Amino acid sequence: MDTLQNFIDGRWTDAPERTPAINPATGRQIAWLPKSDRAIARDAIAAAKLARAGWAKTSVWKRAERCVAIAASIDDSRARIARTLSQEQGKPLAQATGEVAKAADGFRLAAELVRQMKGETLPAEDPTKLVMTLRQPRGVYAVITPWNYPVNIPVEYLGPGLATGNTIVWVPAPTTSMAAVELMRAIEAAGLPAGVLNLVIGEGPVVGDEIVSHPDTAAIGFTGSAATGRRIAERGAGKPMLLELGGNGPLLVFEDADLKRAATAAANGAFSNAGQICAATGRVLAHESVADELAERIAGHARNYILGDPLHQGVTMGPLNNPKVAAKVREHVDDAVAAGANVVTGGKPRPDLGSDLFFEPTVLTGVTREMRINREETFGPVTPILSFRDDDEAMSLALDSEYGLSVGVFTRDMDRALRFAEAIPAGIVNINDSSTYWEIHLPFGGGSGTRSGVGRLGGRLTLEAMTEIKMITVTRAI
Repeated sequence: MDTLQNFIDGRWTDAPERTPAINPATGRQIAWLPKSDRAIARDAIAAAKLARAGWAKTSVWKRAERCVAIAASIDDSRARIARTLSQEQGKPLAQATGEVAKAADGFRLAAELVRQMKGETLPAEDPTKLVMTLRQPRGVYAVITPWNYPVNIPVEYLGPGLATGNTIVWVPAPTTSMAAVELMRAIEAAGLPAGVLNLVIGEGPVVGDEIVSHPDTAAIGFTGSAATGRRIAERGAGKPMLLELGGNGPLLVFEDADLKRAATAAANGAFSNAGQICAATGRVLAHESVADELAERIAGHARNYILGDPLHQGVTMGPLNNPKVAAKVREHVDDAVAAGANVVTGGKPRPDLGSDLFFEPTVLTGVTREMRINREETFGPVTPILSFRDDDEAMSLALDSEYGLSVGVFTRDMDRALRFAEAIPAGIVNINDSSTYWEIHLPFGGGSGTRSGVGRLGGRLTLEAMTEIKMITVTRAI
């Protein structure tokens, strides 16, 4: 059984303790992972700090070339990374392969965009002054990433961060650290200087907290739950932050909607990756005249999913990733049913498939706004449907949420669609499409005043967020 290591200062290194890596589809151990402590995290920070000046001085073109080389290395390792990802995270192999391909695209995009970054010259009231701005890296970046997309989400930070000249200490989610090691191996093969990117595997409250709070890290990138994001914001107070947090985005379906398209969008948004997506269709708000038909259409999609070991051909949904999320999914469904919701399809765990982490794709009707499944982020393959009478009630339900990440609106009335799009405080509103629609060069993040995060990931916005503007003035003799 493999014993994996951290990657610090250009070398693979052990930790004093180990923890098992578990296959969620079988419940069996598949490797040993390092269980790092704060001292190891501090070693990684020191390595990144030492490498910072040299990497920042490396030309933009050379940094872009390294990102292109990393992309090629990921492509060469795609099959190996995807198999590890599928085995450890639980998503079907085809989906894992697509995720790895998208990660390579992320490094290529960062290389392309960093070559286009520019400062500007600004007019000054003083005629003797020439004023210019340039963008510089922030320094040592603390990056903490989740388990639901453990290859692609890290690249949303690593690609822009490396391209813009930052050095990075990366703490991946413990339950998908094998995938992180495989990604790091591909990056290592592309030839980064020692200390530029460091991988530390361990528990978030230990090594994650250390890199967030340490005075030698200059900025923070985090994707994960709203609760953890709040703790990170407190522990890293004063540092620039990119926080992409949770969502419970509604999909609104009005009486004039194309129900076939709406049902497909709802199912894709709720069941892809077993519902473990921050922009998932966390709840469906449907006009009372179409709610029943919509529920049956979504249920038809749910019944077509094939649950099983994600490495097996034909499987379209694997297990949930870990016991904590599986327990929450069960609690939310049980709470809703006890309070009067109806199970149209699904609603049960499937331990007969190999572990307690399998859960049937589920559609619920009769859900009310007070139920936990409406108010909290479930993060599992469940579609709760709430009905509304008119636009006012639809708006009230849509606004009655602490989250504001991504929303879908299905209607043929474009005035109505834009009215809802403008009024809902979410970072993304997709009209006549799933709440999960996004492309890696587009803005992604939560609405202000919600629990869904701070800042925007995606394309040039990430590169801008991971740099700071410096103003330089030159005084000329006249």
